[in-house]
Amino acid sequence: MATLSGLKPGVVTGEEYRTLVAACQEGGYALPAVNVIGTNTINAVLEAAAKNRSDVIIQLSNGGARFFAGEGMKDALQARILGAVSAARHVHLLAEQYGVCVVLHTDHANKGLIPWVEGMIGHSEQAVRDTGRPLFSSHMLDLSEEPLEENLAECARILRRLAPLGMSLEIELGVTGGEEDGIGSEDLESADNAHLYTQPEDVLRAYELLSPIGHFSVAASFGNVHGVYAPGNVKLRPEILGASQELVASRHGGGRKPLALVFHGGSGSEKEKIAQAVDFGVFKMNIDTDTQFAFAEAVGRFVFANEVAFRHQIDPATGKPQKKLYDPRKWLREGETGVVRRLDEAFADLGSAGRSLAKA
Repeated sequence: MATLSGLKPGVVTGEEYRTLVAACQEGGYALPAVNVIGTNTINAVLEAAAKNRSDVIIQLSNGGARFFAGEGMKDALQARILGAVSAARHVHLLAEQYGVCVVLHTDHANKGLIPWVEGMIGHSEQAVRDTGRPLFSSHMLDLSEEPLEENLAECARILRRLAPLGMSLEIELGVTGGEEDGIGSEDLESADNAHLYTQPEDVLRAYELLSPIGHFSVAASFGNVHGVYAPGNVKLRPEILGASQELVASRHGGGRKPLALVFHGGSGSEKEKIAQAVDFGVFKMNIDTDTQFAFAEAVGRFVFANEVAFRHQIDPATGKPQKKLYDPRKWLREGETGVVRRLDEAFADLGSAGRSLAKA
């Protein structure tokens, strides 16, 4: 049985995944969940995790999965499914070599994207038959814009497929503002907006329905939004997470943190609010906008510094070839190192640096 140390490096599923979640909550730290779109961003996340001796969560949105498959694929659903499967196989192949534990997750599937999730589950079912392990650690359903009963009923149906595979389900209660690949809400109104603040009673209902079925986590909204917005637009209230933990614990026990909680929209958040959310049982914080910018800023800086090389194969002033500058390996590597630098900060903010459960 897995303990709170000494997990095998690589993708974690089943009890290993639950052990990692428990370690985060008991240790008072969380893992960055980084959205990826290709091998460059996957490799940068793995590099950063290894550098910081931290475990990490790699996740794909539906748009990221489709991009991974290639924009030339005409069947959008198959592109989303096969892109995610291809990315998962890439992570499985390399993660162990980086010496850390990796949670492999998919992000934000609304009602229209349920076929995407079910297609990926089908591939994990085949992987379990072939290897004894699923491709992914967990999937997410974001049905927060549907009526609560429909949201929970569909989550229960999907969890019944995931649980026998050793997979977890992330659900969303309350609407996270902003937008993630077309999923989300543009509502950024005041702190009185109930849409942006999950009700603890709804979390209790989810717990009572889903916990007998299998492992799940809750992306509870506490004013968080996708993206980065001007100061004053976002009013985070992590105490809502604490109220949800207290209500579930008072009814069902499970210690101070019976719920596995998720922080969506971590980019640009105040460090104090991040720390408070982690203290209330958040084990996973999504980060996408900041890492996108980190990649783009590093590439852009390199291109601007070497503008002539991106206009002429031969430098008109010197007559020298410029391949060493426009070679995609050069500027893509700049983007990777930009992501690594941003994730150094994320691992420090979340307290996970130096705390990998992977065997040395």
